[in-house]
Amino acid sequence: MSAFYQLNPEQQSQCLLQMAAQALRHWSLQGSELQLVKYRENAVYRVDTADGRRYALRIHRPGYHSGAALRSELQWMSALAEKGIAVPEVIPTVDGRLLVSESHLAVPEERDIDLFAWIDGKPFGSVEQGLGDNAERIEHLYSTLGAMAARLHNGSSDWMPPEGFERHAWDREGLVGEEPFWGRFWELELLTEEQKRLMESVRERIAEKLEGYDRSPQRYGLIHADFVPENLMVEGDTVRLIDFDDAGFGWHLFELATALYFIQEEPGYPVAKQALIDGYRRERALSDQELEDLELFLAARACTYLGWIRSRQETETARELAPDLIRRACKQAEHFLSLG
Repeated sequence: MSAFYQLNPEQQSQCLLQMAAQALRHWSLQGSELQLVKYRENAVYRVDTADGRRYALRIHRPGYHSGAALRSELQWMSALAEKGIAVPEVIPTVDGRLLVSESHLAVPEERDIDLFAWIDGKPFGSVEQGLGDNAERIEHLYSTLGAMAARLHNGSSDWMPPEGFERHAWDREGLVGEEPFWGRFWELELLTEEQKRLMESVRERIAEKLEGYDRSPQRYGLIHADFVPENLMVEGDTVRLIDFDDAGFGWHLFELATALYFIQEEPGYPVAKQALIDGYRRERALSDQELEDLELFLAARACTYLGWIRSRQETETARELAPDLIRRACKQAEHFLSLG
C-alpha cells in the first residue's frame, strides 16, 4: 500500500492540496488561495481568487467512478439547472472541459477534478444534529425535502441522456445482486456470523420482492441517492441540492427511503415522514399503493450502508461509523423480515 494511505486524513488533505493548487491552471486560477472544506471520500477545497471570485474545487477519490461517469454526473446537473432546479453551477475549464485528470508526486494515483461556483449557504440540517423537538421546523424541513425530490424526479423523467451517458444503477443487481454497487455487504468482516446470516436472509427477501419490480418512468429513473438534509444548502430564499456523487438510476422510493433512514428512531419521525410524503405529492404523484413498499426500500438502503463500510474500510470515517451503521442495518433487516 502506498505511503499516502498510511497518513492520517489531515496529512492526506495536505497532499491533495498540492494537487489542487497544480490543477488550478486548467481554469486560469493559478495562485488563488485554497482552503479545505471537507475531506471524507472526495476532497473539497474553497478557491478564493485575488479579484474576489470564489469557487469549490472537488478532487474525486480513485476507483469509484470512471471519467465518463463523472462527466455524465456533470451533464445531468447542467440539465437540471436548465429546468430551473437549483444545483451547483459547473465551471468548465478554459478549453471547455467539465472534468480534468491530474497527477502529482504527493498523491499515488491520477485523480479526476472538477470546479463549481461557490455556494454561500448553510446545510438545511444534519444527521448528527437530529430532528429536534420543534414539530413546525421538522414539518418545514421534510416538506421541502419531499418537494425537492419530486421536482428532481420530474426533471429526470422527461430528460433524454446524451449518447455515452454512464451512471451506475441502484436496481436489483446494484442493491442485492451478486456484486452490488457498494459491495457484498453480507460478507462484511465486521459482522458476526449471526449477523451475516441475517443479512443473507434479508438480501434474499429483497431480491424476491424486486424481481420484475416496476421500472416505468413513473417509478424509476435518475435519482440523487443521497437525499439527506446536509445535501440541501440554503442560500437566501434558494434551496440548492448538492453532492451528486452517488447519483444514478434507481427507484424513486429509494430516494425517499434515503431521506428517512437515519431518523427512524427519533420521536419526530412520524411528522417528518408525513411531511416528506405531502411535500412530494405537491409536485409529483405518489400513490398509497406505491408507499406500501417503502419498508422494502428502507431495508435495501440498510444493506447498502454495510456495503459502504466494506468498500471504504481503509478510511477513518468508515471505521468510526461502522458500529452504528451495523446496529441500524441489523435492526432494519429484522424488522423487514418480521413483516412476512
